[in-house]
Amino acid sequence: MSFQRIDQQLNESCFCIEVDEAALWGQICEGGADLRIGREHLFSSGPVFVARADHQAMVETVHAIEAAAGLPAWRDAALGRAPQIARLDHGPRGAFMGYDFHLSPDGPRLIEVNTNAGGAFLNALLGPAQLACCPEVAEAIDQAPFAAFEAAVWRMILAEWRLQGRHGAPGVIAIVDDAPQGQFLYPEFLIAQRLFERQGATAIIVDAADLAFADGRLSWRGQAIDLVYNRLTDFALIEPRHAALAAAYSAGAAVVTPSPHHHALYADKRNLIELSDPERMAAWGMDAGRRAALSHVPSTLAVTPETADDLWARRKALFFKPTGGYGGKAVYRGDKLTRGVFAEILQGGYIAQALAPPSERQVQVDGAPTPRKVDVRLYAYAGEILLTAARVYQGQTTNFRTPGGGFAPVILV
Repeated sequence: MSFQRIDQQLNESCFCIEVDEAALWGQICEGGADLRIGREHLFSSGPVFVARADHQAMVETVHAIEAAAGLPAWRDAALGRAPQIARLDHGPRGAFMGYDFHLSPDGPRLIEVNTNAGGAFLNALLGPAQLACCPEVAEAIDQAPFAAFEAAVWRMILAEWRLQGRHGAPGVIAIVDDAPQGQFLYPEFLIAQRLFERQGATAIIVDAADLAFADGRLSWRGQAIDLVYNRLTDFALIEPRHAALAAAYSAGAAVVTPSPHHHALYADKRNLIELSDPERMAAWGMDAGRRAALSHVPSTLAVTPETADDLWARRKALFFKPTGGYGGKAVYRGDKLTRGVFAEILQGGYIAQALAPPSERQVQVDGAPTPRKVDVRLYAYAGEILLTAARVYQGQTTNFRTPGGGFAPVILV
């Protein structure tokens, strides 16, 4: 006789916790423009339940990756294939790392690592906005991580500031992206701005193209910037419109976090090749306990002309991703791959990862239970877990366009 786990049971049948979206969006907008327009599916209609054992396995995987990044051989390999700017290490550890997992019957599977992982500030508000049907259910929702979030974020910012040899606290923090007001996650830039201001900093939301670097100073409209919370997806800062930020980072004139260095060290998807190779990790000095934690990383290979025939033969069990990709762009399930697309992939810059299908959560859509896919993200700093959240979606990758889908709080059971 087989028994269904409690987390699976709850993800299939529990609809007794909802999100108070009116209160949530009221907090986000704070009397300003209605930012919900175009973002109607930013938040899922309910939480995702995760087994405590699975969560602990994810945490141990994060710790193992942090340990790997400290190995001399790892750094030589990761930085050796990175652009020159990424080899500059000014000391910071990288704010808001994101570790994305799918849940399987055999435990969690790490799908990818992200720098500047979006959604943490939104999820910190989402957790307390849950409405339980009764006191007993409400008690199951652990509010401690949400209550501790702001203090943990500010400790992270101060740590980044001081790791680059600064004293005191940053006076001016710039939240930087391309055309930030037009970004889908712009609402969380506003939340971050308010958080930083509550800690006594001046916080500005800035288009990277509007930055200037002169006389050893990074500035925006004449205002000197001390620290940059970097949300750009130009991870190596190679685009011409990012030249000022690249120059300031190269000179160490401002604290930039996360930076090109952090992306190369953690988030380049070629790193998954080494992480999923226990023999190589052993040769590089990784201890047995950490190697065991890395068993949650699916086997990953480089896509090359030499491996083409083997990968094509096994394509139905593989997922193909660009090494510097983000947000599910230009990724392909092998079972849907055509010869033409595969020929383009062979031109370079791709990895092939063993397929790790996502788990499911039933959500209410127009009053009917409807299956949706789930991935789980751990937001971390230097191995410390800041927050755990989920994303609920339909289709190949997370898209925030799915009825019933979006960011969802995680409840451990």
